[in-house]
Amino acid sequence: MSAPNQSKSAETILTNARIVLPDEIIRGTVVMRDGKIAAIDNTISASGKDMHGDYLIPGLVELHTDHLEGHYAPRPKVRWNPLAAIQAHDAQIAASGITTVFDALRVGHDGECEVVIDDMLLLADALQAAQSKGRLRAEHYLHLRCEVSSNDCISAFEQLRGASGVRLASLMDHAPGQRQFPDMESYRIYFMRKNKVSEDDYQVYCDRRVGESQRNSAKNRALIADYCHANGIMLASHDDATQAHVDESVAHGVAVAEFPTTVEAAAASHSNGIGVMMGGPNVVRGGSHSGNVSALELAEKGYLDIVSSDYIPFSMLQGAFNLAHVVEHIDLPQAIRMVSTNPAKAVGMTDRGSIAEGLRADLVRVHAIDDVPVVRSVWRESKRVS
Repeated sequence: MSAPNQSKSAETILTNARIVLPDEIIRGTVVMRDGKIAAIDNTISASGKDMHGDYLIPGLVELHTDHLEGHYAPRPKVRWNPLAAIQAHDAQIAASGITTVFDALRVGHDGECEVVIDDMLLLADALQAAQSKGRLRAEHYLHLRCEVSSNDCISAFEQLRGASGVRLASLMDHAPGQRQFPDMESYRIYFMRKNKVSEDDYQVYCDRRVGESQRNSAKNRALIADYCHANGIMLASHDDATQAHVDESVAHGVAVAEFPTTVEAAAASHSNGIGVMMGGPNVVRGGSHSGNVSALELAEKGYLDIVSSDYIPFSMLQGAFNLAHVVEHIDLPQAIRMVSTNPAKAVGMTDRGSIAEGLRADLVRVHAIDDVPVVRSVWRESKRVS
């Protein structure tokens, strides 16, 4: 993916900052040169830009956001100009301190959403065009959200897998009785309330989706996993709930466990070296909107590795500061690693994610005030983008 559409400056000095390093916070100066972090020290520079004691943290690395789709399809039967939707999404991403983002695109239709593969192809093409023309502030990659239970999952995957910037694919099954909603009665109440349908309509839908899952899920998981391993695309599981789910993820070579729904699944993933990801909204709200395990509980038990914004871009940063504030054994450097170093490492990005000499100069100036931090400035590869 391309760098910002600006020539790189010779040198920028940021001083009098509380610099959040991987394991400590120092008061001092960061020098950015030619897109990289050139120097870090604990002195105050007379010639640098004064940060007035604000935090400097690494640019956030976001692996799973559904936010783009909401800009493109903001209302039923409404489709926005894809370039305009991408730019609006990107502006909010950058203003939230995110400098690297994996935009999630649907692969496979589950029957509940209007957007289809043609919409996803349009967004993938528009995203590449926007990036190549220097329209975007953050660096964007693609995350293919593969609904393995759907009949069209593989055909949709085959159309999208070659799109520019595909670096991550997740394996998910949202059929009734699976993973996120293992309790069928809870799912029935949720579905009927959300979609305002009758009991008979719900049962028809439920029978169809359960049948599709039984026919498709196992074979589609295997096909997608094999392709991804052969083509350098990282794999994520989604909503694992049991030891058996985690065993399956291990067998498929999964690197990230997205939103495990139980302590059991999170503990098993963590012990197998799979990065456990939970949503920032779960952290900020103090619980899951669907009644599954709390991200704070996993953090307290030491099973939380990565925080994603999920559907609220700013929740990543807010969630990190919340974790450092409310979980006794998590300090700010550790919390910031969950939104920068750890997600970068999970997808093999060794050039970013920490404030260290030689890495990309992706930095965020944060003013900590009350319970909601304020993003003052964002630099990507030493260029100011927000």
